[in-house]
Amino acid sequence: MPCLLRHLLLTTCLSLAPLVAHAAINAALLQPLAGDDADARIEAVGKIGALATPDAVRVLNALRSDNLYATPEGKVYVVEDGKAFDPATDQTLAPPDGIDGITINNRLRGAIDAALSGLRLFSDKREERLAAALDLQKSAGPGQLETINKALAKESDPGIKDILQLAAATASLQSEDAAVRRDAVKALAGSTNASLIPVLQAMLEKQPDGSYAEPDASVRAAADLTLRAIASRIGRTEFAGNLFYGVSLGSVLLLAALGLAITFGLMGIINMAHGELLMIGAYTTYVCQSLFRHYLPGAFDWYLLAALPAAFLVAGAIGILLERTVIRWLYGRPLETLLCTWGISLMLMQLVRSVFGAQNVEVANPSWMSGGVTVLGTLVLSYNRIAIIIFALLVVGAVWMILNKTRLGLFVRAVTQNRRMADCVGVPTGRIDMMTFGLGSGIAGLGGVALSQLGNVGPDLGQGYIVDSFMVVVLGGVGQLAGTVIAAFGLGEVNKFLEPVAGAVLAKIAILVFIIMFIQKRPQGLFALKGRSVE
Repeated sequence: MPCLLRHLLLTTCLSLAPLVAHAAINAALLQPLAGDDADARIEAVGKIGALATPDAVRVLNALRSDNLYATPEGKVYVVEDGKAFDPATDQTLAPPDGIDGITINNRLRGAIDAALSGLRLFSDKREERLAAALDLQKSAGPGQLETINKALAKESDPGIKDILQLAAATASLQSEDAAVRRDAVKALAGSTNASLIPVLQAMLEKQPDGSYAEPDASVRAAADLTLRAIASRIGRTEFAGNLFYGVSLGSVLLLAALGLAITFGLMGIINMAHGELLMIGAYTTYVCQSLFRHYLPGAFDWYLLAALPAAFLVAGAIGILLERTVIRWLYGRPLETLLCTWGISLMLMQLVRSVFGAQNVEVANPSWMSGGVTVLGTLVLSYNRIAIIIFALLVVGAVWMILNKTRLGLFVRAVTQNRRMADCVGVPTGRIDMMTFGLGSGIAGLGGVALSQLGNVGPDLGQGYIVDSFMVVVLGGVGQLAGTVIAAFGLGEVNKFLEPVAGAVLAKIAILVFIIMFIQKRPQGLFALKGRSVE
């Protein structure tokens, strides 16, 4: 048995010997680095990088850091700490006599950086491979083709594979063979990378002497078709992006306007402090985040589950307090209500500045709401916006259930349609007013939770949504839940599609003018309240 074991070990060592020798770099591949031909040196750097071995990395790093030396005969060594490493034999020895440092210029340094970046394509970490693929896609040249093709053969991730295929096609555009360039141009037709458009347009440009930058007519024809395909694909991606972000903006407007639809639509209260109730909900989320971070760091990702009921209760309690102390005395007096609630909004903002400071505070997204999903190649649908869209729809469903399937909702609809008759049949109108205003304020607090996930939270947070909220309620129809939903998503979509054309300010002005003209023709909005005596 011992003899057999020794025989197996000897056989294994002999079989591995060629692999160890193969790990060294061919001397013929290293020799151009010591020469004066710039193109040959750049080509050698690309081929060395394509080896994707530790020795290749060591040689390229040594060349970039001026630690690569050569003998007059063209023998290349990596000289570090007084010792010379021969990459052709994997041996370390004393530096030979007569060796001199290999100097590089900016062009060669760029090729070295590109080759080293390409070597990251073979990393075990997906993030590093993805970053390297994206870098190569921007600056890939013929010298990196071998590296890219080798990485393509090893890559298993579909997303990185697509990027590498585009990088290979981009590198092939610089080939001297017209057939290779034509095939590369055709391969780019499925891309959504806008940076390719100037490259393809440059191929179709005429030179001062009347010739084209791309001499081959078949390549120019393929480039023209690819340009149209890329432009069409980018247009579809932008349309889908505007559609998504319009729905996202609409869901934010819906959450901001839903509470106002109850307090203004059902009660007739012009509440200028509604935006500050949104702000209070956002600051309640910030407090919950701080408490979880301090006392329950292990459960930090779930602080939103505590923030939602907390924001609803805090904003609802403040709304009930306002209704019982101030607003109950102002029913039927819209101008006084407007001025009074505007003053209350200023007081609430100052109170928040005194407690939390005038600077914005940061509310972090939980890990499960961070990042996004990529669709159509380049469009990223962020998880926090997707979550807010779903949350807005859930809140709408809950409000509909309350107003249509509960005793409170029955009383609210009765008071809305005919307050005197409801009072005569025993409906406690005063308590219903208090609870309705508290419900609308609590929903505003939930809207503040959603807003806190989209940006920083500050004392002026609500000021940016009060006008838009009133526009949604008025356009949808006073007191109409379905109208509020349609108006919120409609205004969100219109705003997102107008912004790229007219700019944010002009888009907002255009929407306001449209609403004014619409209300002139249809004062009741999209939907009108039905009842014998709507007050």
